[in-house]
Amino acid sequence: MKINLQRTITSLTTVLDLVGTDEFHHGKRVALMAAKIAEEMNWSPARCEKMLCAGMILDCGVSRAQEHRAITETLEWEGAQNHCQRGADYLAACPPLAQYADVVLRHHTRWETLLQEDLEDDLRIEANLLFLADRADFLLAPYFIGASLKNDILWEYPDLVERIAGLAGTLFAPQLVEAFRRTALRESFWLSMDPAYIEDHIEDYLCRGDPVDIGTSEALAIAGLFARVVDAKSIYTLEHSTRVARIARLLAEACGIRAEQLDCVEIAALLHDIGKLHVPEEILDKPGPLTREERAYVMRHSYDSGHILGKVFPGQPIAEWASMHHENLLGTGYPFRSQSSDIPREARLIAVADIFQALSQERPYRGHMAKSEVISRIDRLCEQGRIDPDMVKLLHSQFDRCYALATEPEQPSPNG
Repeated sequence: MKINLQRTITSLTTVLDLVGTDEFHHGKRVALMAAKIAEEMNWSPARCEKMLCAGMILDCGVSRAQEHRAITETLEWEGAQNHCQRGADYLAACPPLAQYADVVLRHHTRWETLLQEDLEDDLRIEANLLFLADRADFLLAPYFIGASLKNDILWEYPDLVERIAGLAGTLFAPQLVEAFRRTALRESFWLSMDPAYIEDHIEDYLCRGDPVDIGTSEALAIAGLFARVVDAKSIYTLEHSTRVARIARLLAEACGIRAEQLDCVEIAALLHDIGKLHVPEEILDKPGPLTREERAYVMRHSYDSGHILGKVFPGQPIAEWASMHHENLLGTGYPFRSQSSDIPREARLIAVADIFQALSQERPYRGHMAKSEVISRIDRLCEQGRIDPDMVKLLHSQFDRCYALATEPEQPSPNG
């Protein structure tokens, strides 16, 4: 399997913008602003592209809507460093994206503070460029109504430029502020941020550089990163995706799936719930029954997952398998109401792994279940004809290993 790294980053940026909100392109706008300012600084095309990609993933440490609101509603706030640290940790553990960890770590650090740190000059200025672009987008946010940029920006953008200029030397490097002023005193700078055009402008930048293709192991690493983002959405889903993936891989091996197809099962299982980033955490954490509206939020997540993953892994069955994890063999599942003959073996397998892990994990609407109750409920679903009996038979044959993967704390690696 080969996928394009830059376009993978672009697709996953859309996911980050769905954290409990409507999509509004925050990451893409930060990325485009950073690339334009870098270009104004006469940085190399490769460095401009680095800023573009870093801008698109700078908020990968954000899973919860409250934190996302702080990013878009406040210039500076206590606790901003928390999501920077999480994002940097996620990226450092993901080899294809590790090069962005250091700039993401410092993308809310004032220039006057960066000057006191023992850093390479390139890292210092790149991190501060992301901070400037991020805060410029905070100033731009009130000019959006739904998916449209208000025309008022054409008269009022000089005030935004002056607000950034007034922070030179404290929040932002003076040389970056001057480059920002030069490029942002053009109407085209602000109009390019319109939701109707921003995807095209991002694509224009990507077409200038050399494409980077990554293989299955790198794709697994990126999937693992985003699984951590998804699982951090709720205290009740901590490690759910990563545990489902391990169970699914074990069951897939047990039924003879090998090589790249085995890795694809793991990726689909890691990302099966990525659409849940759009579900407000107060719904995921709710201890009682969901309302009709709340239930609709939850029900659409598997379709959202499939749509997102279709862009990240074109030509692969990963999106289909992930999107079908709430289908059942009676044809009453969602979102496709698929008949049993239309549900692939891999999707059936992921569905069983997902149900098993969810039953084994404490949830807001119930406490922890005993092992006997977990397998009893699985058997009941099988008897009702909802889940694949062959997969349940496999689960029985690997029950102790699967239950350990579902519940036991991870063992630290020998290297710490």
